[in-house]
Amino acid sequence: MRRFLTFAVALIATTTLYAQQFDAHFNDATLRLDYTFMGNATEQYIALSDISATENWWGRRINLNSVPLKGNGDLTLTDKESGEVIYKTSFSSLFQEWITTPEAANITRSFEFTLLIPEPQRSVIATLVLRDNTEKESVHSFTLDPADVLIRDCSKQPALPYTYIHKGGDSKEAIDVVILAEGYTAEEMELFMEDAKITASEILSYEPFKSHSDKFNFIAVASPSADSNVSVPQEEAWRNTAVGSNFMTFYMERYLTSGNVYAMYDLATNIPCEHFVILANTDTYGGGGIYNSYTLTTAHHPSFRPVVVHEFGHSFAGLGDEYFYLSADNNDEMHSLKHEPWEPNITTLVDFESKWADMVAEGVEIPTQVTAERSKNYVVGVYEGGGYRAKGIYRPTDVCRMRNNTAEQFCPVCQRAIERVILHQAE
Repeated sequence: MRRFLTFAVALIATTTLYAQQFDAHFNDATLRLDYTFMGNATEQYIALSDISATENWWGRRINLNSVPLKGNGDLTLTDKESGEVIYKTSFSSLFQEWITTPEAANITRSFEFTLLIPEPQRSVIATLVLRDNTEKESVHSFTLDPADVLIRDCSKQPALPYTYIHKGGDSKEAIDVVILAEGYTAEEMELFMEDAKITASEILSYEPFKSHSDKFNFIAVASPSADSNVSVPQEEAWRNTAVGSNFMTFYMERYLTSGNVYAMYDLATNIPCEHFVILANTDTYGGGGIYNSYTLTTAHHPSFRPVVVHEFGHSFAGLGDEYFYLSADNNDEMHSLKHEPWEPNITTLVDFESKWADMVAEGVEIPTQVTAERSKNYVVGVYEGGGYRAKGIYRPTDVCRMRNNTAEQFCPVCQRAIERVILHQAE
């Protein structure tokens, strides 16, 4: 009994400390920062578009000044008076993928991006950094005054109808995942709700999400579209939908994304929201997931269940793709072989010690040869092929949800990476 009481007191003290740290710097309110990222393969720029405010802060209240993953970019809030870093978050974006494509060598484009932050009590310096795959940085910094009269007050805006599909805890302590309807008409909302239930159930059936289901809330938001289905350019089909998604992103037939990031956050205004899963009402195969931005996947293809879990691995935990389709002489610009990728489950061996070197058992050779026994048992090693390249990038196991739709689980390295993100947000 004494042991239990000691543990309980320690837990209360730790929780109180976290609350004090949050309350010392922030109000229980949210600021939405809308940015525009623009540029091309050689030059990238950042511009602030708009700032708005709503009541309640639904995000993390612990580990405020650290991030679990480096990402392709980060935002840091520094108290203007003391110089103390009081909040930090990391992310990736569709723009940062686009600058690695052939198109970016010939044209300059702009992309929307939005971040939610807790409302600071005093003026802060907000510094946003973008990094390309060679670690080249673009920086935007400005003084954010929470008393600025031009911060748009959206606290009285009515929220769209929403339903808790799974409620693991209070929204101010659990991780809130908003599921948006894309390409479902008002008459198809019942179908969307069934698809949303499948989404939450499927994600929570995989470890380590399953063991931490009490730390997640899944919230289905009824966001009707004028047209049913989504835009499929390769079929010359353009449709009017809630977030305007389309296939053929970067001219890749199966890559389904949306550049209308502001619209996503408009639909979630005054709803507890930290992560997005967007369900597309189509049976065309495809999807996409971007770290701390969104998951977008098709809900009526036979592979919907494994694909939504795979894409959530991208958007929630920053996991990289472990499959590959390029031969040794093909050049994929997404990753530089001279640098260590930031994704926790792929490596170029430039800095393997920062990845899963501690999980490779003694006697397992590096690089590691694929065998039937190793594949069956998810044996951790360093298997060549990953991040779209057959040569030069390595994955932790031969089989994993981040590589195969038929895989029954995330590999041990991916599971550890996911759990680190979960515990960083909701201990």
